[in-house]
Amino acid sequence: MFDVDKFKLYNDYYGHLAGDNCLMRIAQTVQQTIHRPADLVARYGGEEFLVLLPNTDLAGAIKVTQSIQQAIHALAIPHIQSDVKNMITVSLGITSGIPIWNIKPDILIASADKALYHAKQNGRDRYCND
Repeated sequence: MFDVDKFKLYNDYYGHLAGDNCLMRIAQTVQQTIHRPADLVARYGGEEFLVLLPNTDLAGAIKVTQSIQQAIHALAIPHIQSDVKNMITVSLGITSGIPIWNIKPDILIASADKALYHAKQNGRDRYCND
């Protein structure tokens, strides 16, 4: 799960049209970063996204996360209102598990959300895993 850092400030300064364009560029970039047919990028709400990586262990998820973060940095979308960097950055939360019948999807989402919260709490523009 990842979230665009300080996106409200971006929207307020650059306008909602620019904000929508920024989110589309991020989604397209992330989609180009993942390569396997079963991998999925989805907008989860607002400026938050989910990336599902079936059959991927934690080490693999971290590698993909690092690629996503580097690809978004490479976009170098200006964000002069951010106190994180002067460009768009993302905070990412990683979780991994083997699906079993009694674990519901909301448990996995809550775990990723908790890791995302830690990434934000620790300064943003980084990833944490739970």
